[in-house]
Amino acid sequence: MIRKLAEEDPDESHDKEKKEVEESKENDEKRGQYTKFWNEFGKSVKLGIIEDAANRNRLAKLLRFETTKSDGKLTSLEQYISRMKSGQKDIFYITGSSKEQLEKSPFLERLKKKNFEVILFTDPVDEYLMQYLMDFEDKKFQNVSKEGLKLGKDSKDKEVKESFKELTKWWKETLASENVDDVKISNRLADTPCVVVTSKYGWSANMERIMQSQTLSDASKQAYMRGKRVLEINARHPIIKELRERVVKDPEDVSVKTTAQLMYQTALMESGFMLSDPKDFASRIYDSVKTSLSISPDAAVEEEEEVEEVEAEVESSPSPKEEEKTDSVEEEYDVKDEL
Repeated sequence: MIRKLAEEDPDESHDKEKKEVEESKENDEKRGQYTKFWNEFGKSVKLGIIEDAANRNRLAKLLRFETTKSDGKLTSLEQYISRMKSGQKDIFYITGSSKEQLEKSPFLERLKKKNFEVILFTDPVDEYLMQYLMDFEDKKFQNVSKEGLKLGKDSKDKEVKESFKELTKWWKETLASENVDDVKISNRLADTPCVVVTSKYGWSANMERIMQSQTLSDASKQAYMRGKRVLEINARHPIIKELRERVVKDPEDVSVKTTAQLMYQTALMESGFMLSDPKDFASRIYDSVKTSLSISPDAAVEEEEEVEEVEAEVESSPSPKEEEKTDSVEEEYDVKDEL
């Protein structure tokens, strides 16, 4: 019945080969009916996919979402697959808090350049949904913010990895205190110098944020489920190239190590993670601002002058009520004297 609701909706028909439907009052009434249904009961359909294993594939056909190519309209998995590029094996998706934030994500840079379509999941329940919906019509789902993303083989991959081997090894040692599992050359970046990805079966940055906001969340379980973090660097970016040159010259340069840590913390925030020590990050930013303004790193903050408080001796004058009391007492004594 619900599938029929979608089939009869003119807005759901995106197949260009179909004959144009003649405009009629009946079609006008049915236009947008599935979108209304989805806006009201979409979460229930997603919960059904999570809980009802027997009908998972049937319910998956009812899913609707926005993508990087849907122009603000809802689309289905069947429509996504029909638009997939030749040779594309996986269904690409990304999760986050808003569509606007996801569209600017560094994880999409190379995918957009290569004209791949990516599903934008912005509902918190989508994180749980994708743990159960592993594939659809023999196509596996791939979170583009996790490791394992394949966009075709590059003939220069081995040469690039070898030329940056010294930098990646040095960077991993520099970030030993940050619990970074590895530093690798990225195949998903175009304009951003670096990004932080998680392991395939661990929590994404969005899921980590959702779990941390739970009222009864357990920190020990979060540490166990948190995915291993991998710093991926863009070998074509000028900052990365310059870092490689500096590391070759002097691996013990303190300023270069500070820059490497600052870049990692910036990549963490841009990738959607929460910083464990915001104060440390802020201190590094302020030091960088000092350098750009040619201020000495040792320049101290001007101390505030202490002003001595002078207590003024003010003669206390009696209040009107006290004056009335005094007058009455004096009158009483006068009467006694007369008696």
